[in-house]
Amino acid sequence: MPAGLGFLIATFLWGSSFVALKAAIDVYPPSFVIFLRMLITLLICLCLWHWVKRFTYQQGDWKWLLMMSLAEPCLYFLFEGYAMQYTSASQAGIIVSCLPLMVACLAFFLIQEKLSKSIILGFSLCITGSVLLSVVSPDTDYAPNPLLGNGLEFLAMLCAAFYVVAMKHLLNRYSALSLIALQGFSGTIFFIPFLFFIDLPAQHDINALLNIIYLGSAVTLGAYGMYNFALSKSSVLTAAAYSNLVPIFALLLSAILLNEVLTIAQWLSIFVVFVGILVSKRHASN
Repeated sequence: MPAGLGFLIATFLWGSSFVALKAAIDVYPPSFVIFLRMLITLLICLCLWHWVKRFTYQQGDWKWLLMMSLAEPCLYFLFEGYAMQYTSASQAGIIVSCLPLMVACLAFFLIQEKLSKSIILGFSLCITGSVLLSVVSPDTDYAPNPLLGNGLEFLAMLCAAFYVVAMKHLLNRYSALSLIALQGFSGTIFFIPFLFFIDLPAQHDINALLNIIYLGSAVTLGAYGMYNFALSKSSVLTAAAYSNLVPIFALLLSAILLNEVLTIAQWLSIFVVFVGILVSKRHASN
């Protein structure tokens, strides 16, 4: 399979995850949704144990494995889960546009990737656009507190950037499936304590549960599997560039499935974000 196709499938599934997560969070507490999502991923990986067990630890990798696990799924899903309580799926998808620039900055410090002035300028524009999007977005049923929600989503993207850089380093040593299984295990353990501090609804919602199953299987296992496979065949910055498709898929699916509508001011903020992305793409020619 070509790396580009793997990235395309992964970004579509990630774009759909905002819609599915929003539907699940509307019924269940975020920590319960994420715990169940991670548990489903772990159970599927256990069914694939024959391939998962091909894991031979190499000395000194504990730092990278710890950074990967803490960044994503633990902190990433914690921030994103609560972000979806306060912002809309479409707005959260736009914040994802900042990910490529965050990855570029971290790659410069952690694995010595080249960092140009275009990246710095583009990163600044993306932050500006994201802040404007949060400020001009009205409080709605889909986004009761967009400033808080988009801020949490921005922190989630920072965690995702750490994950991409760590994963690129680890894929040279371990299989993608083994690393996903480690994510499922660490995420399940991390979110268990949160279950003691939440109240579950008296009756379960089948649609919300189906969305959680979709998140734990198609998104966590499928999207990460496709992305990690493609990442092993590409550079970090090439992989990050494909994440620009996530907000596009998120916007389209939010409009189709959730009937979300953006205002003119929100579209102008989105335009600033994408200008930042276009500016940052000059990095490739420098």
